[in-house]
Amino acid sequence: METKDNKPWWSFGYVWLIIAGPLLVVIASFITLYIAISRPDPVTDDDYYRHGIEINKTLNEQRDSLAPAIQGRNQAATGIKPAQH
Repeated sequence: METKDNKPWWSFGYVWLIIAGPLLVVIASFITLYIAISRPDPVTDDDYYRHGIEINKTLNEQRDSLAPAIQGRNQAATGIKPAQH
């Protein structure tokens, strides 16, 4: 006994299940494009180089204040005492 299904393709649920994944990705990409175009990135500060130098100075000052702790850590790891100045 042979059965033929003469229904149109859109009446099968599995077709919509297969189409739904890629369709959601395309919709999400258009939403992402809209967000990217409507909310531009903020402009960088014109004096970014000077600000970077100031940050480096601050980091160097912090590193100098940690020198005894770093020496102690190195001594504990290697067993070699640092030279006293």
